[in-house]
Amino acid sequence: VQLQASGGGLVQAGGSLRLSCAASGSTSTINSMGWFRQAPGKEREVVATITWIVGNTAYADSVKGRFTISKDSAQNTVSLQMYSMRPEDTAVYYCAARRHGGSNYAYWGQGTLVTVSS
Repeated sequence: VQLQASGGGLVQAGGSLRLSCAASGSTSTINSMGWFRQAPGKEREVVATITWIVGNTAYADSVKGRFTISKDSAQNTVSLQMYSMRPEDTAVYYCAARRHGGSNYAYWGQGTLVTVSS
């Protein structure tokens, strides 16, 4: 599975931004996909996840009510719509995929930088 993320950039606090991740290769093996982020000097953390078939979602408490993860199975894409952004959302965002039967997210896209100015 190959993942290609896009959509990062600079946004003012309170603004919105949309990230997209295109999956290719053995996409039929995907069980779930997620967005993760890593801020400078901090560990990588999960932002949101979505199951590939049913579309069940889960969010980090810090983004609940502000971010929405969605998928387009026909296009093999996953998006992260971010609203009411805060400076603390500044990070490199990564999309990742977990295969059926996998215990962790084994496939990662390149990061895309999101910067929220105050």
